[in-house]
Amino acid sequence: MTYQVDILNPKADKLLQDLADLKLISISKTSNDSFLKVVKRIRKKASLNPPTLEEITKEVESVRTKRHANKKKG
Repeated sequence: MTYQVDILNPKADKLLQDLADLKLISISKTSNDSFLKVVKRIRKKASLNPPTLEEITKEVESVRTKRHANKKKG
């Protein structure tokens, strides 16, 4: 089982290290995940007015119509 823990107090780091020394847990440092950075950046820039279901449906139908027309030509 894996957990990600953010240590807020240095005393907690010492406790975790003691548990690792007793072979009760293992600790591995993770690098900053660039994917999560991108997700956070996108979420910050996300529109406050997301498209409605009708707008999404209209756009999907438009793309499908164009795609269908291109298949008939070729």
